[in-house]
Amino acid sequence: MSRTYDLDRAHVFHSWSAQATLDPMVVERAEGTRVWDDQGHGYLDFSSQLVFTNIGHQHPRVVKAIQAQAAKLCTIAPQHANDARSEAAHLIAGLAPEGLERVFFTNGGAEAVEHAVRMARLHTGRIKVLSRYRSYHGGTNVAVNVTGDPRRWASDYGSAGTVHFFGPFLYRSEFDATTEEEECERALRHLRRTVELEGPQTVAAIVLETIPGTAGIMPPPPGYLAGVRELCDEHGIVMVLDEVMAGFGRTGSWLALDAHDVTPDLVTFAKGVNSGYVPLGGVIVGERIYDTFAQRVYPGGLTYSGHPLACAAAVATIETMRDERIVDNAARVGREVIGPGLAELKERHACVGDVRGLGVFWAVELVSDRETKAPLAPYGGSSPAMNEVVAACKKGGLLPFANFNRIHVVPPCTITDDEAREGLAILDAALSVGDAHVEG
Repeated sequence: MSRTYDLDRAHVFHSWSAQATLDPMVVERAEGTRVWDDQGHGYLDFSSQLVFTNIGHQHPRVVKAIQAQAAKLCTIAPQHANDARSEAAHLIAGLAPEGLERVFFTNGGAEAVEHAVRMARLHTGRIKVLSRYRSYHGGTNVAVNVTGDPRRWASDYGSAGTVHFFGPFLYRSEFDATTEEEECERALRHLRRTVELEGPQTVAAIVLETIPGTAGIMPPPPGYLAGVRELCDEHGIVMVLDEVMAGFGRTGSWLALDAHDVTPDLVTFAKGVNSGYVPLGGVIVGERIYDTFAQRVYPGGLTYSGHPLACAAAVATIETMRDERIVDNAARVGREVIGPGLAELKERHACVGDVRGLGVFWAVELVSDRETKAPLAPYGGSSPAMNEVVAACKKGGLLPFANFNRIHVVPPCTITDDEAREGLAILDAALSVGDAHVEG
């Protein structure tokens, strides 16, 4: 074992893990869409790590921007203006819907959700926050309670003022729907009833991932987000769209909300804004929320809010994505290569129950029985069968993103057609391992 590995096992406490069971891969280097371990083995990165290296690894233009900023101004307290933060805020606001002009910077997505909820509660004078099951919004106190997946359970004391509801997900419909139209109508009716029964006058915000990511990449049916906006307007509820994972090119548009003709009150972001090169997140703030704090102190802040190195990386990332048409590439590769390729895999493999997504944001749902849709791993856990599929991916040179019974196909937005086909071929072979666990 290497010194790096030994020191990790001796001193590093890892997130979301049983510490003594870990056997982490030591990453020696990364470039573009690939990473290499300390044994020299290369892997095509179909995970974008935690779905954040949208611009790929070690993009020279972004690395150079960080180096230049470090030589000029490494850090400064957030009460002072600096050119990197001002320019980053200007560019980010320019990607948001009209009327969302200000940016509150955080160090990551969970903090962004924390502050969006705080803003909504103070703006409305209400406490309750509604969010969907099968969602993830972060690991900090409020964000993890807003979360609707099993990672919430250990920290949920039922006292955070959060209420969960079922969102639209036709493949595993909670509403016995058979079409997207039925799923949309019934999901909106369910949400309306939830608001009515909770008391509209008690609800500060509805928080939604524009497209739920870690929980399953479930694009909402047409009209759903517009229906949520209408419900929020009716009752003075703040609409928060979480774009932490889905934003900045991941879906083939700058923000996932671009495809839905809807304007939320607050938008949270992180990850792809600078591909995680330096930690950065934030909240894009609409006029109504801004006006609440125009003459009233906003009671929140962070020591490193708008850190110059992180903001310089964001400026370089956004400008490079524009210049190199990286968002367009994500849309085209998803439409022409990944989408059709996954559809073929579904036809060929009995363990594939469903594929869904867009851009470079796809989920492959694995089942042991297509008829009953029995998952290949239980909700909230893994299984020997899923572990075998993941191991086969890695053996073939593919670094996958796996969660419960799904493999997510989420490579960098810079991926080429040939690289996408290479990854799909490795996944094809790995799914044969899953087929062996199909019943009947």
